[in-house]
Amino acid sequence: QVHLVESGGGLVQSGGSLRLSCVASGSHFSINDMGWYRQAPGKQRELVAQVTRDGITNYPDPVKGQFTIFRDNAENTAYLQMDSLKPEDTAVYYCHADGIDYDLGIPYVRWGQGTQVTVSS
Repeated sequence: QVHLVESGGGLVQSGGSLRLSCVASGSHFSINDMGWYRQAPGKQRELVAQVTRDGITNYPDPVKGQFTIFRDNAENTAYLQMDSLKPEDTAVYYCHADGIDYDLGIPYVRWGQGTQVTVSS
């Protein structure tokens, strides 16, 4: 089965930067899209960045120019570089991936366990 593990969250001051990492592991699988979502207390989970296997990226308007997603296909890893962080960026950030699990012979969709990002003012 495919698993996602995030790292890199923490506490940062307003204006600072953080880089999140997400590593996918499993036996025999492929990854199509990888993405990052976030969920703040009392709010719905929202997409913040997405990248295809070919490196095509997608960002919602609120984070364009502030967040950058990139991936290393050889390492099955996606990164989220977050700059100029603001208190309103405080949330739990979740990694998301989809692809094919060749052991099971079916598509999969996976979420990581989440990593907390807290931006102090």
